Amino acid sequence: MKTAYFDCISGISGDMILSAFIDMGLDVNHLTNELKKLDIGSFSFNTRKIKRNGISATQLEVITNEEKHHRNYNSIADLIDSSSLNEKIKDCSKKIFYRLAEAESKIHDMPIEKVHFHEVGAVDSIIDIIGAAVSIDYFGIEKIYSSPVKLGGGTVKSKHGIIPVPAPATVELVKDYPVIKTNIQTELTTPTGAAILITVSNGSYDFLNFTLQNSGYGAGSKEIETIPNVFRILLGETKSKYEYDEVLLVESNIDNLNPEIFPFVIEKLFSRNALDVYVTPIIMKKGRPGNILSVICEKKHLECITKIIFRETSTIGLRISEINRIKLKREIVEIDTQFGKVKAKKIYFDGREKIVPEYEECKRIAEKNNIPINNIYNLLSLKKK
Repeated sequence: MKTAYFDCISGISGDMILSAFIDMGLDVNHLTNELKKLDIGSFSFNTRKIKRNGISATQLEVITNEEKHHRNYNSIADLIDSSSLNEKIKDCSKKIFYRLAEAESKIHDMPIEKVHFHEVGAVDSIIDIIGAAVSIDYFGIEKIYSSPVKLGGGTVKSKHGIIPVPAPATVELVKDYPVIKTNIQTELTTPTGAAILITVSNGSYDFLNFTLQNSGYGAGSKEIETIPNVFRILLGETKSKYEYDEVLLVESNIDNLNPEIFPFVIEKLFSRNALDVYVTPIIMKKGRPGNILSVICEKKHLECITKIIFRETSTIGLRISEINRIKLKREIVEIDTQFGKVKAKKIYFDGREKIVPEYEECKRIAEKNNIPINNIYNLLSLKKK
């Protein structure tokens, strides 16, 4: 499995990510042609090799004549959707912008659709974000991990005036993600860099067991005395037949909630990135029947999951524990069937592939054709050597 490690030596920013990908071998002509599929006007790139503390790195400059444009999430999503970029790039790009919009929405206390991006709405920032998605697709990267994110201090000038470093949006974005707060009085991690990392990362690890194949260094714009101002990408191959990740188990014992409410809560949790949700009947104190609500989620989604549970149920406390998972490699595919194209999971194990149709697809076909749903499962499930 193609795996990348984002090494945040001196933090992370959008231009440093794109610079590191170019340093690693990203074809600038390919990047340019992909970005020209967007209706963002004329732009060009200027790349140069510079040294930071003796380390050779690439620095990318985006050249554009656009006046500052304060776009909102919906206008950027429309810009992406109306392009001819492939669906993986579109989906990744929109997720990054939505994560930024969520952070800005909370900071400014306004609905997401009313949040206007300032610096992030400019063409150079749009290029950084969508360029990162293009790069991930170009190298065929399937998993991304990172070192802890470094944060600086001091203040920085923004469209809202002087604000503290790290910027409020950066702080919001890196909640529940490992960070290192330094005494370096400059902005090390930008909101754009944080949004890209938090959206595409599968977690933070100090050690990753993989075969290293390539690397790239992206240079920051400033010289920093205490550390080399570079961001590094390590690219390699993980060969385990299993996938591993670290997630959280969030649980609560509930004995005073109408059971009819649980399906609604479960649906809400799944819609906000819960990996699994289930309810287990138990007998509680004084012989009262109750239920354990269990939710498995990634660390970066803990706050949102917690908010939903407290808002939608009667619980007043949660148990949270870190757990490790071993998973079979899988991917979502479309298969051609007698009922047309159907979404399914392709699962890999012991040199074989197994096709498992999605429940909602089977339900749709069964209802449309008046066929028992179990028959649909049997017709669509496949095993290959």
